[in-house]
This record gives sequence, structure tokens and C-alpha cells, in this order.
Amino acid sequence: VQLVESGGGLVQPGGSLRLPCVASNIFFSIFAMGWYRQAPGKQRESVATIQTSGRTEYVDSVKGRFTISRDNAKNTVYLQMNSLQPEDSAVYYCNTPGERQFSWGRGTQVIVSS
Repeated sequence: VQLVESGGGLVQPGGSLRLPCVASNIFFSIFAMGWYRQAPGKQRESVATIQTSGRTEYVDSVKGRFTISRDNAKNTVYLQMNSLQPEDSAVYYCNTPGERQFSWGRGTQVIVSS
């Protein structure tokens, strides 16, 4: 399994980014997927998850600002991030939630700064 995240960059506070993650060599549609982030000096945290049913969950700090979605035909999970704040700065990763996760990709860095 290969997970490739992209779409990160430098954005001003209040700005938006859309992160895609493409998963290869898996039957993507049968897996729940999630977005995670890790800021310097902090543990990796779950940001959002999407079940195979399409049901979504978010950590409280991003509710109302971030939207996770998936396109099974493209083996891709997305994270739309709006109203970005400096505390959202981190390396963002995708993976399947739970104990049996795939090997982590390299992630994509998001920096929110003026």
C-alpha cells in the first residue's frame, strides 16, 4: 500500500487549502479513511475520518472548518480546510483509522502564517 499526500503549502490565516491523498494497491472502497496531523514537538492526532458509508467525524478544533470527502473511483480522500489558523500548521497525513494501519506516507506540510 502506498499513500501519497499533496496540496500543502504556505497560506495566510483565514485562507483555504485542499489536500488530496491517493492510495495505491488497495481495494480503497472497503476502508474507512482518515486525515491526521503532527505539529513540531507534538504527537500525531486524528483530524477527521470518513467511513465507507460516508459518515464523517471531526476533532472539535476543526469542526465547521474542515471537510473530509472521498472519491472511491479515484482511490482518493480529500481534506478541504477553510478558515485556517496558525495552530493548524502541521504535517498532514492520511491513513485508515484503527489499530491495523497502513505504512505512513511522507505527508504534506501546511504552514499557516502571515
